[in-house]
Amino acid sequence: MDSPVGMGEMMRGATSLIQSIDCIISIDIVNHAGSRSVTVPDIKLKDLRYLVAVADTRHFGRAAERCFVSQPTLSAQLKKLEQSLGVQLVERQPNNVALTDAGEQIVGRARRILEACEEVATLARSHRDPLAGALSVALLPTIGPYLLPHIARPIQRALPRLEMHLHEYQTAHMIEQLRAGVLDLGILALPADLDGLEVRELYSEPFKVLVPERHALAQRRQVRMGDLEGQSLLLLEEGHCLRDQALAVCSRAGLGERHDFSATSLETLRQMVATGAGITLLPQLASEGAYGNARGTAVLPFAKPVPARRIGAVWRRTSARRPAIDAVCDVIAERIARTGRLGAH
Repeated sequence: MDSPVGMGEMMRGATSLIQSIDCIISIDIVNHAGSRSVTVPDIKLKDLRYLVAVADTRHFGRAAERCFVSQPTLSAQLKKLEQSLGVQLVERQPNNVALTDAGEQIVGRARRILEACEEVATLARSHRDPLAGALSVALLPTIGPYLLPHIARPIQRALPRLEMHLHEYQTAHMIEQLRAGVLDLGILALPADLDGLEVRELYSEPFKVLVPERHALAQRRQVRMGDLEGQSLLLLEEGHCLRDQALAVCSRAGLGERHDFSATSLETLRQMVATGAGITLLPQLASEGAYGNARGTAVLPFAKPVPARRIGAVWRRTSARRPAIDAVCDVIAERIARTGRLGAH
């Protein structure tokens, strides 16, 4: 929020306001030079929610559904908001909804106001029981399916009142959602552009080589970088940080990427290797258990020095869920340390 005027009033004896976040923001602007007070009309948070919903959906009907109100109610409230502010926010055209320049600027500030008010409610809940309630957590597609089987039950046992809402995003979208306040915690590969976010390194994960079962290297106990020279490398498509990490590792070995193929998941890569189309690199957790016994493939460890990726947790510096975030990170780090297979931090 640009100017959290009146927030102290909202907090004093504010049990009902915290439970029902549709409070009213009153803004008083005082001209100290002329000792003159100008009162800006009151703005209801629900009206800001309606405006943000229209900005997101560009459709009055879908915005109304998202806000659980009728379309006439939403439209009427936005009209009142425009009249109150004295400026048009939305251009209404047949089959087209657009924001005016003023609308675009006000939506940006409205998002910050709504996020700040949600932080107030979250902060109050966290003080009542910091290790309870919902925690929105996102993991990379190359981390989630392979890490969660190791940590889901330990987290449930250690934090029984915590309800984790899990999501799967690539790095750029995850960071965007963290900064927007949609997510509380992200688990991703480091380094990444984390300006403004807090980070805690959790563990390092060695890479392994996946080759077809009849490949010349398949019977080796381990491989060196030089052994991979001239091999055809299969990679994930653009946008996956694992692709960039694999390229960085394999550039030292003179591997050539197959430009006629890119996969959307590690499981697609695994199946392509089984057909003999090439080789690939897998993070260690993605090469173990049922994944390590995939038909038609062989998993080979690297000789020292073993290439690895660093996995970390990221969150907003202002997050009111810090106690829960720390507790989840502690469980992950402890669980990884117990396995003895990965590099714990």
